[in-house]
Parts: sequence; structure tokens; C-alpha cells
Amino acid sequence: MSPRRVVIRNQSAEANLFARRTFIAFAVVVLVLLILFGNVFNLQVESFEKYQTRSNSNRIKLLPVAPNRGLIYDRNGVLLADNKPVYSLEVIAEDVDDIKANIEQVSRLLDISPERQTKFFKSMKSKRRFKPVELHSRLSDQQVALFSVNQHKFPGIFVNARLKRYYPFSDLTTHNLGYVARINRKDANKLEQDGKSENYAATYGIGRLGIERYYEDMLHGTIGHQEVEINNQGRIIRTLNYTPPVPGKDLTLTLDIELQMIAKRALSGKRGAIVAMDPRTGGILAMYSNPSYDGNLFVHGISSKNYKKLLESKDLPLINRSVQGYPPASTVKPFLALTGLEENVVTPTTEINDPGWYKLDGLPNKYRDWKPWGHGMVNLTKAIEQSCNIYFYDLAFKLGITKISNMMERFGFGDYTGIDIHEESKAIMPSVAWKRERYNKPWYTGETLSVGIGQSYWTVTPLQLTQALTTLVNHGERKVPHLLKANSELIIESSGNAYHQITPTIYEPRAPLKLKNDKNWDVVLEAMHNTVQKFGATAYKPFKGSTYDASGKTGSAQVARIKQNEKYDAKTTSENQRDNAMFIAFAPFDKPEIVIAVAIENVAKGGGGTNAGPVARQVMDQYFGDRVITSQMHNTKTKVKSATTTKHHEAD
Repeated sequence: MSPRRVVIRNQSAEANLFARRTFIAFAVVVLVLLILFGNVFNLQVESFEKYQTRSNSNRIKLLPVAPNRGLIYDRNGVLLADNKPVYSLEVIAEDVDDIKANIEQVSRLLDISPERQTKFFKSMKSKRRFKPVELHSRLSDQQVALFSVNQHKFPGIFVNARLKRYYPFSDLTTHNLGYVARINRKDANKLEQDGKSENYAATYGIGRLGIERYYEDMLHGTIGHQEVEINNQGRIIRTLNYTPPVPGKDLTLTLDIELQMIAKRALSGKRGAIVAMDPRTGGILAMYSNPSYDGNLFVHGISSKNYKKLLESKDLPLINRSVQGYPPASTVKPFLALTGLEENVVTPTTEINDPGWYKLDGLPNKYRDWKPWGHGMVNLTKAIEQSCNIYFYDLAFKLGITKISNMMERFGFGDYTGIDIHEESKAIMPSVAWKRERYNKPWYTGETLSVGIGQSYWTVTPLQLTQALTTLVNHGERKVPHLLKANSELIIESSGNAYHQITPTIYEPRAPLKLKNDKNWDVVLEAMHNTVQKFGATAYKPFKGSTYDASGKTGSAQVARIKQNEKYDAKTTSENQRDNAMFIAFAPFDKPEIVIAVAIENVAKGGGGTNAGPVARQVMDQYFGDRVITSQMHNTKTKVKSATTTKHHEAD
């Protein structure tokens, strides 16, 4: 048996190995601690603001609060556009034990349609159970009262109120105010491009058409915010801070709603428009287009059935006729007479013979007067009083289209008036260059003759007529037509007191229209005065017995083309081809306070004096407080002898 080996341990070597391993382990621990403390320092110190923001965004949420839309009033403080509470029925699913049974019961109670119930359950699937889901969007007052009595039976179901636009005068103001409608994708993209989307985060509607659209920024206001604390499921725990929204500014318009009512009544059963303006300021007193439509239909989203009905109506209620073009007919004769005086083509005493027709040398066509046997010897004043076509054929021929169009453009024809709505038409002031650009054809002398009595390609809007007439009665001082009179905003002082700060709107007039001879203004205005005040003149009957001193001019615009040897007969002419009746007026004569333009489409008989004159009379009677006379005129039927004008035509 061999001897056993004994291994002697090297204590020194083992101690050194242990020491090295301990040092390495300690170094690793220190390194890990350094890394840990470094990260803690980075998170807690260097990146404190970054991670605090991210943490708060998970805990704190900023909810937008929509501002109240500004109200709109007429010149006398009558409310034209209000914010009316609309009640909706909403459901929080997690608070309802048997959701299906409860929805069926409340639907029977409030007569909610199966379609609405189906839509509710579909919406509920896409929302969290603690979020409210709308069951009915517009509860009636009766439904609200009925549910309030039975609300204890339906935990988790409640009535919510929101403010929505409401127009108390419905169709009476729609073409002026426009309306507020739901924001669609196109609106959202436009708001995004303009950098306004954040301010509309809690807003459901935006101004469409009219004042609502033009002054959208003023009416909308500034968004507020509610800072709330939420849990990891998104449920609101408590409100931390509240910044109230700034309401939109209230607007006061120049419109007089009583005049607007009279305008509607005067146009009852007719297609047409009335514009009444204060020539001293340019403020629109009344602007009504008939037929109109109820803007309230669009506030909650118009049904396809109702919208189709508006689109397909032969009366075209969606069109604002106040700012759309009509042939002006004889209403522009005073402006042409002024052009003739200014260009020294005629004088106040220049006379021509009117045999009832006018003929250009070398051409077979005869341009007829509305009176077949003519007016005999006619000067400028008589030509306006009697609306003599032959005089103005001759005047237009002597002037030429270039001088006519240049002067008419100075009165604002063929251009925007600058009124504060976007739906305005420029209409057409024809010229040689215009026809070449439009049709690539030359201008013919016969067309100049038609322009001389407000026909041919020439169209004007009733608003342009009031602006031009304002320039005329002001002896060249031009005003910008406008609807906004003043705006006001709610000011809250540090003491807590609140008041409305009213800011009147000041409109700068345009450069005046200056004449070589200022006496020419008076010559034309005196002739318009005679047209209303002189027995036998074309506008005498409509204003007979008025207590104010009015002046004006009639017009009958041909719509259908009548052949040379044909005679116009309204009875055998289709309705949409019948003549339009036109009328312009102002009063009082010495210091005008109101100017009016009236256009009535496709009248059954008579001309401007018979149809449009009495309409202007009713508005003026209301303005000057002559209501008894208004009633009498409304029930009076006046007769005007039929005759022919341009190619046929009724008496103006």
C-alpha cells in the first residue's frame, strides 16, 4: 500500500485571489450604482420638465369649452339671431343596469323612433361605457317635461342642454344673416389652413352665407379650457382649473325689421327684391328677396327631402335676388341723361321729335316707343317724366357705348358695391372690350340703342341701383352699402363689474364722382321729381296722396325677344318670359333720407309704375309713418294703358 500524498494549501495565493474577486465584484456594484444614480439624476433633474409633462398628460387633460356665439340685433335693438337651448337625451351605459330594457322603456315614453334606437346602439359600441352617448338630439319641451317627471326611473339617462343658433324671424332675414350650419370636412380643412382649428375645437357650427359668414371671426369668440384630472381609463376624477371662454361680439345691423316685414308683405305672391338704403350713411334699411327660406332648417342639418325641395323649386328661393342681376330697363335713363349733359351731347332744352319709332340710316329695323303714336317734341325733362324711349335711343346713338359704359362704371354698375356679404354679383356693364372678351364679336350700333333704354346685355342688381341712386342724390358723393352698424363685446373689470363696450362701424366713402357742371345734378333730379309729382307722368299714380315729397323712375324690362312685326301679349307669353317691373325712388326730395330699388319678375300686366311703384310706396309709407295710406294703396288697383317700348314693351 503506497503512502498518501498531502497537498499543502497556499494561503497567500488564495487570499490574493479572493481579494481580486472581491475588488472586481465591488467595482461592478459601484459601476452599476453609478449608472443607476446617473439615470436617476437624468430622470429627476436633467429631464424633469420633459417627464413631468408626459406624466401630467397621462394624468391631466385639457378639455376645450366652446364660447357663446354673439347675438345679432336690428337698428332698433330687435333680436334677429339668438342662441337657443336645445335639449338632447343622453345615456351613460355603465350606470344603466339593463341597457336594452331601459332604452325600450324610455323610447316608448318619449316616442323615440326605432331608427334612433338602432343608431344609439351602434354609437355605443364605439365609445367607452362611462362616456355619454346621444339617444335623441332635439327633444321638444313636452318631451323634456315628461322625462323630468320620470327621470328617477332611468338612472344613467339624463337630459343635456346646448345652445344652438335660432332665427326668430325665420325666412324674413335669411338672405341677409345667412345661417350657422355644422362644420363639414371642407370647413375643417379651411380652418386648419387659416390656423383657426384650435379655436374651433369645441364648436359644432360655423357661419354660412350673409352676416354669419362675413363676420364669423367676430361672432364666434375665443375658446376656453377646463383642466381636469383623469385616471388610467380616461375617467374624469376632478376639475383642477377653468379658463372661461370669451363670448363672440354682439352685432347691431342697420336693418329695420319693421321695414323688412313691410317689404315681405309688399312682395307677397311675387318673385323679386327690394333694397332700401339711407343715402346719408349707406346703411341698408331693408333688403328682402322673395321667395326666401327658413335658415333654421340648416342649423340642425337639413334633411335631404327639404333640401331637394328648395333646390328644385321653380321660384329659386335659395337665390338672393337683391344682389343678382336684372335688365335695368328705364330706371337707368336718369343716369344716361346725366351722361348726355356731361358730354355736352344734349342740353336741358334740346328737343327731338318722337313719332313713335326710331330708325338708323341704312337699316330696316324700327326701334319702337312704348307709346305707338309717340310723344311729339321731347326734351330731356319730358323724356324722363314720360320715359320716352325714342329720346334715349337718339341719346345713346350720339354718346356711343364707350362713353356710356365709362360713365356707368363711375356710378358702380358692373362692379361689386362692397356690401358686407359675400354673395354679391357684379352683374354686367357691357362695353366693346367686354363683348370681345366674352363672345369674341364686335359691338354693333343697334346694341348701343338697346343699352340706351337699359336692355341688351346690361344687367344691374337692385343693390347697385340703390348705390347709384345714392350717388345721384348726393351729387356725386359715393357711399359703401353696409349692413353692420356697430359691434359690442362684454368687458369684465377686475372688480367683477361687467359692461358692453359698443364700437360703431365707420365706413370710408369712395372717391366722389365729379361733374364738369354741378347744375346737371339738379336737372336730372328735378326730372325724377316731376316723374312722381306731375300729373300724367309714369310714376304719378303710385305716390298720389303721399304726405312726403318723393321722386323716382319707373322701368319695364323685356325678358323675351320679340320679332320686328310681333306684338307682346302677356296673356299668351309663358310666365318666365314675361316682363320684369323695375322702380327706383327717393324721399324727401330736398334732403333724401331713403332710396329704394324694386325688381319684380314676370308681371302679368302693366309695367314698373303699376307693379313695382306701389311696392316702393308701401316701404316708404312705413318709413315715414304713413301706414293708413299704405293700407289704402295695398287695396287699390291702378290701371295703366298698355303700349310698347324697346321691341314691344308696356308703359313704364
